[in-house]
Amino acid sequence: MSYIFMDESGDLGFNFNKKKTSRYFVVTFLFATDKNIVDKLVKNVFKGFSKTEVKNHNGVLHAYKENPKTKQKLLNAFHEKKAGNILVVYLNKKKVYTKLQNEKHVLYNYVTNILLDRLCTKKLIPTNEKIKIIVSRRETNRFLNDNFKSYLKSQTKNNHRLDIEIDIVSSSAEKGLQVVDMISWAIFKKYEHGDDSYYNLFKQGIVEENPLFP
Repeated sequence: MSYIFMDESGDLGFNFNKKKTSRYFVVTFLFATDKNIVDKLVKNVFKGFSKTEVKNHNGVLHAYKENPKTKQKLLNAFHEKKAGNILVVYLNKKKVYTKLQNEKHVLYNYVTNILLDRLCTKKLIPTNEKIKIIVSRRETNRFLNDNFKSYLKSQTKNNHRLDIEIDIVSSSAEKGLQVVDMISWAIFKKYEHGDDSYYNLFKQGIVEENPLFP
């Protein structure tokens, strides 16, 4: 079985008069054929923590809260271990069609399906075995989560004959989500703030990075 860990950075708000509304929205896939390698990246970071740091983290690394040293350690290790391939779609939100701005869940599903399609088109994903997609939980609404799952399953089955399984879980449940969170944060920082210092640590692992609305 192969794995796709998925996370996003930024927000899907379109009121740019609000101070915290981001200009960009980034959706990131981490595709891995060996889940253990990805899991060990997080485990090794925790091995370097003091007892107090381990206690304060509650078993979870989160890019927004970590210090630069921890971020660099994880991203360097990802590059050195060649732990997976990265695919990214980023949106300059000011270029998103008005209709999609008002249908945020449709937009989110659409972006995710584009990444899956590109993953298949590049032939990075085996079509003869089960693929497990592990998504960081962003919605508590069961209807929206079920809609997301059914949409992706139907699209991948009809277009690529893929057998996929989708789990929507918290980042504490899957170490791979903590890794893709760090990667997605670094990519977002590049576009939103013009800072590519963290991005440069792992950019060789990126196989697809394109805007949705150029």
